Amino acid sequence: MAETLRVGIAGLGTVGASVVRVLKEKEAELTRQCGRSITVTAVAARDKNRDRGIDLSGVEWFDDARALAASGKIDVFVELIGGANGVAREAVEAALHAGHHVVTANKALLSQQGLALAEIAEEKGVLLNYEAAVAGGIPIIKTMRESLAGNTINRVFGILNGTANYILTRMEQEKLSFEDCLADAQRLGYAEADPTFDIEGNDTAHKLSILTSLAFGTQISPDDIYLEGISNITQADIQAASELGYRIKLLGVAVRTESGIEQRVHPTMVPTASVIAQVHGVTNAVTVETDILGELLLSGPGAGGNATASAVIGDIADIAKSRPGFQHGPVFGRPARELTPYQRARMRSHEGGYFIRLTVDDRLGVFAAIATRMADNRISLESIVQHASNHAGEGQKTIILVTHETTEAAVRKAVEDITADGHLTDKPQVIRIERAA
Repeated sequence: MAETLRVGIAGLGTVGASVVRVLKEKEAELTRQCGRSITVTAVAARDKNRDRGIDLSGVEWFDDARALAASGKIDVFVELIGGANGVAREAVEAALHAGHHVVTANKALLSQQGLALAEIAEEKGVLLNYEAAVAGGIPIIKTMRESLAGNTINRVFGILNGTANYILTRMEQEKLSFEDCLADAQRLGYAEADPTFDIEGNDTAHKLSILTSLAFGTQISPDDIYLEGISNITQADIQAASELGYRIKLLGVAVRTESGIEQRVHPTMVPTASVIAQVHGVTNAVTVETDILGELLLSGPGAGGNATASAVIGDIADIAKSRPGFQHGPVFGRPARELTPYQRARMRSHEGGYFIRLTVDDRLGVFAAIATRMADNRISLESIVQHASNHAGEGQKTIILVTHETTEAAVRKAVEDITADGHLTDKPQVIRIERAA
């Protein structure tokens, strides 16, 4: 049997503690599966005296994660600190330069520094594994990096943030406001005290940028993503979507086009009958569309100690199964130096069309004026419905428009024109409708 794989873990929060516990509990089973034992030999964290509910006897303690990363007492460095720079980046770089394999759950680090880290890993001939960085326990990275070899990926999209999906699910099922659902998510630990990163789409954008690189062989480009969160979604939108046969989800979408790659994160209406519309609560789901396999959807727990720990342990086990002299595959599916510069796609018509909700004064001519503004901007309407709404005030009506394929610019210009005409009594709402199986 091969020598024991020595693991050093930096960060002993919920995920780190779970990894230590599971590696101990599953030691015999992992040894049989990997052909060698896996042992946590060292850890680093801020508070040595904190009770984490795990046995650290016989495990060497480091106060500095960078010292642990460079130590000759480990073979694998597991980074669970978080953050795109600072100690997390410095420790991972130190581990790679020392010739250690690295496992990380840090999507911010990878989205900002992934290319540079991949170049170091490939130069040193070590593995940089990051399954836990995207969609929690779902094995989407391994699937895209290894299992879809030979496939050309045309589109990848999914629900990549459990907090946002939990809020939208509660809003629909229990008829609660966004604010009430967010407060409950914070109480239950699904959302941070400052939830901006989750609800405004930043977390989803980091994950999408990684999937985009894997899917299309481009350098990671998190700053080239159209970004819109869910904080402006109301009960009026949820109910209107339901009446039209849709459900609202926060999606990350990356599409290959003739002019480049389109990346976007925003609230999206998907058909209620589609598979991704059935993904509720904190669950994540990713759909990959390819030329050979067709459409593949993976769904499962997207967050939490156990889900993330499962992905981290899977990455460690992959390293344990490798042997000296084995040529490791590239970090992002293609050699880092061969990843093409990201080219942002030119604006094009959105195939699924748009949902537009307008609250207006209930007076003669408003309906016709809105239709005229749509025609002025060459927007073809699939449907236009005018009705009194429980969410509109007295003397007001809600108008729901669903467009055919058109551009974002045309829709935004039409809404600006309608606003300038003085017909609106509340902020307008525009949501993309996405094609989904």
